[in-house]
Amino acid sequence: MTSFWLFLSDLFMWSYGLFDFAANELNWILFIAAVAIFGYWCYVLVSTLGGNKDKAYFSPTEGHHPYYDPAIHKKESK
Repeated sequence: MTSFWLFLSDLFMWSYGLFDFAANELNWILFIAAVAIFGYWCYVLVSTLGGNKDKAYFSPTEGHHPYYDPAIHKKESK
């Protein structure tokens, strides 16, 4: 029975080493993915709104869904 526990202990020690290696690799993969997403976000932000292009931007929903609608929100005087 002691050999079983020693084997199980060795198995756990091996798995912890595997987790340390995999965590390091996974951190790099996630970091590279985050940098790529951030770079894409910056590219879209600069390419669509950079160089004063934002002044010529047309919003298809502007004015159609106002935050404050006077027909709905009326201030009643007392």
